[in-house]
Amino acid sequence: MTPLCRDLCRHQTWADAEHWRAIEAYPPAAADTAIASRLYHIHTVQRAFLWAVGDRRAPFSVATAGEVPTLPALKAYARGSLDAFDRFVEDVSDARLDEPVVVPWFTDPPLTITVTEALTQCAMHSHYHRGQNAARLREIGAEPPLTDLIVWYWKGRPAPAWAT
Repeated sequence: MTPLCRDLCRHQTWADAEHWRAIEAYPPAAADTAIASRLYHIHTVQRAFLWAVGDRRAPFSVATAGEVPTLPALKAYARGSLDAFDRFVEDVSDARLDEPVVVPWFTDPPLTITVTEALTQCAMHSHYHRGQNAARLREIGAEPPLTDLIVWYWKGRPAPAWAT
């Protein structure tokens, strides 16, 4: 795996944990439906990309938003997504990274990308929606955490810290 792609994937988990801690620490954020909806979307898409680059023996399935009705349940869902994603990133072979992946949700025209490109897209997608949640946190009176990639580098590439 290219060092940058690996960094983006590791940063994704750290940055998600930073956001989770900020959201849990501020009750209006923890109760905000827009934030919760985006969190569900972020972690569902992470699962979708993990499925797309995986063996696909099982059909793709995720919990519905109604199946993760509380913030603690949503956080457990997030941790499941990210733990599986991190295991894949650590174990994937270099040869696998260059293999093609058909992205099934693009059909007209179809899309085939490499595993590396799929992992990069997943990290960038998460980054995009974390930015939306950061803006929402600021709108409702919270201070969003600094989660830029450069901040992660500056802090020495820390592991995610999930506890508040």
